[in-house]
Amino acid sequence: MTMVSTAPAKAGVQGVEWATLALIAGCYGVWGVAIGWLWVLSPVLSVTVAGLAVTLHASLTHEVLHGHPFSNRRLSEALMRLPLGLLVPYCRFRDLHLAHHRDSNLTDPYDDPESMYLDPATWDGLPGWRKALFAVNNTLAGRVLIGPVLGQAVFLQDELRLWRDGVPGIARAWALHLAGVVPVLCLVALSPMPIWAYLVAVYLGHGILRIRTFLEHQAHARSRARTVIIEDRGLLAFLFLNNNLHVVHHMHPGLPWYALPSVYRARAERYRQVNDGYVYRSYGEVFRRHFLRAKEPVAHPLWRSPD
Repeated sequence: MTMVSTAPAKAGVQGVEWATLALIAGCYGVWGVAIGWLWVLSPVLSVTVAGLAVTLHASLTHEVLHGHPFSNRRLSEALMRLPLGLLVPYCRFRDLHLAHHRDSNLTDPYDDPESMYLDPATWDGLPGWRKALFAVNNTLAGRVLIGPVLGQAVFLQDELRLWRDGVPGIARAWALHLAGVVPVLCLVALSPMPIWAYLVAVYLGHGILRIRTFLEHQAHARSRARTVIIEDRGLLAFLFLNNNLHVVHHMHPGLPWYALPSVYRARAERYRQVNDGYVYRSYGEVFRRHFLRAKEPVAHPLWRSPD
């Protein structure tokens, strides 16, 4: 796939994307209502809405690392210093995700930081219980139910290894992250919602995020055909800020979330040709086809280890 870096479509005064800024403010507002007033009204509704806010906040964090809503990166990043999702430091997400955008490396078990595939040699060497966990995680149901804890365990293992190897920026990223986690948990502690309930909401939010990442990329000989299109316009598409049109995002990573649908509609057939028809009509189709059935094996089916 040829990646075209399209500059963000700035709106309003002094290059501010007001739609994105308003959505960030709205996300924090909904989160506050969820942990406060909604808990008194209905704990189940409170946890659900807080979980959805965590999902949306993660999607907005993705927008920020791609240069929105301000032209000033530090100003944009300051908006996301409260990690509602608790688990992943912003700086690490930014660096790893931008590395993921090297499209020639997509799905590479080593060089794509977001690849869900394993080197077949690594897979063959795993004990049976780990293979079973990864196999369950390779269905959509498993990805939602155990994906957050399994993914976090793998992520922390990798982060610890990088820190021990002296990779710069790891300790600083985690220090900044913990400095943001503390006020988030303090706000929750001061709210009617118990901490345990908020942790349930966080898990729910990360589980929903796994729906988006489940089949964003597939193993394919051509890099341009590795990125999905899901033609959905419902709640999940909104929570994922239209990144279901993922090939459009990878080809034009500077486009803001609200521009992706119109850009796709204008050249839909062209984008379908670019990714060799790796298209789903909706998330409903994704659930029907993959809820209990893996899309592909855990071991990268096209991987050839270098000699």
